[in-house]
Amino acid sequence: MTGTTPAVAESPRALTSPRAAARRTPAPVRTAPRFDPQALRARWLQVASEDPAALERAAEVGVDFSPASGRVWETDDHVYLPVVATYRRGERIEREVLMLALSPERVVTLQPSRHYPIFDKAIARMRRTPRLTQTSYGVTYALLYALNEAAERVIHHASDLLEDMSDQIEEATLGYDRRGREIGVTDMQGTISRMNRAEEIVSSTQESQLSLARAARHLRSEIADTDPVLASLVETLIADVDGVKEHASFEHDKVRYLQQAIMTSLDVKQNQIVKVFTIITAVFLPPTLITSFYGMNFTRMPELEWELGFPWVVLVTLVAAVIPLVYIKRRGWLR
Repeated sequence: MTGTTPAVAESPRALTSPRAAARRTPAPVRTAPRFDPQALRARWLQVASEDPAALERAAEVGVDFSPASGRVWETDDHVYLPVVATYRRGERIEREVLMLALSPERVVTLQPSRHYPIFDKAIARMRRTPRLTQTSYGVTYALLYALNEAAERVIHHASDLLEDMSDQIEEATLGYDRRGREIGVTDMQGTISRMNRAEEIVSSTQESQLSLARAARHLRSEIADTDPVLASLVETLIADVDGVKEHASFEHDKVRYLQQAIMTSLDVKQNQIVKVFTIITAVFLPPTLITSFYGMNFTRMPELEWELGFPWVVLVTLVAAVIPLVYIKRRGWLR
C-alpha cells in the first residue's frame, strides 16, 4: 500500500520568529545619488572673461576677480586661486590662466569662454560620481582633476614628438645620415627647432603643474576634516599632480640632454673642419714662404744661373711640405 507523506505544518512560534520574519521581509534598497544638472549649476558658476553679464552675475554673489590679478587672494567669503591651464587643441598647445573663486556655497571660474573644452572631462567625472556636485569643494576637485588630465596629455604629446624625432636625433649624434653623408648644421635646423618646441611645451606644463599643486593644497585645507572621502580624493589628486610634474621634469631633462648631445656633435664636426684647414695651412705654409722668397725681384740671385737651381728649389719645397705633415701625423692630429 502506498501513501503520501503528510505535510509538516509550521508551528506558530516558527512563523513568528525574528529569523523567519527577516527572511520574509525584503531588505531596503539603497539608491545611489543621481547626477543633477540643477544642483551643479547651483554649485558652479562659469564666467566668460569677455562677458559683462556673466561678470555682473558673479558680482551679485560677491565675487570680484580684479583684486586677485593672477595671485592667490583671500577675502572673508572667498579664496581666489589662479591656475595655469595647458592643453592640446589639434596640433597646437594652448596655455591660459584661469581663476577660481572658492567658497563653501559655490565655486566661480573665470575662463576665456562660456564653454571651456577642458571642463568637459570634469563634467564627465561628476556624472560618474554625482556626490561631487553636492558641495563646491567636490566640484572644484573635479575641475582640478580635469586640468591635471589635460596637462598629462600634453606631456605625452611632447614625449611622442621626441619619439618621432628619434631617427633624426640618432643621425645627428652619429654625424651621418642613412646614405652615409655627413650631417651639417643646416641639415639639423628642422630637428633642433622641433626639439626647442618640445622643450617649450614641457616648460609650460611644469608651470601649470606648480599652480595646480598649489590650488589642490588650498582645496585640501578648505575641506579640513568635514568630508574625509573627498579629502582622500584630493590627496590622491595632489599625488597625481606631483606625478605629472615629475614626468614633465623627466621629459625636460631628456630634451636638454638630447639638445646638448646634438650641439656637442655639431661642435665636434665644426672643430674637425677647422682642424683640416689648420693642417692644410701648416703643410703649405713653408712652400708658400719659399715661393714668396724666390718671387722677390733681387738684382743678384745665384740660383737663377745654377744648372740645378730649379730642381733644388722644388726638392726643398717638397721637403718643407712633408716635414710638418709627418710631425702632425706623429702627434695624432689627423685622427
